[in-house]
Amino acid sequence: MRERIKRFTTPKQTKDWYIKWAASILILTAMILRATGDYPFTDMCLSLVGCIGWLIVAMLWKDRALIILNAIASFILITGIANALVGKL
Repeated sequence: MRERIKRFTTPKQTKDWYIKWAASILILTAMILRATGDYPFTDMCLSLVGCIGWLIVAMLWKDRALIILNAIASFILITGIANALVGKL
């Protein structure tokens, strides 16, 4: 007998829905800037805001893998931004 396939949908227009889409758009915009090579500082800043957005979503979802990934990515980006602002640390 064929099992019925359950379809899971992500709830729409909830707080995490807005944050994850805004963060995803910021990260994609940063990737476009990275590909052009013209605005590295803006790329890092947009990437940082996007990663922090995804970190918030990860904490709302209680997803440890996403929390670790985005916390470490945020730290790396903060270090890069600090290096760009004050020179090599």
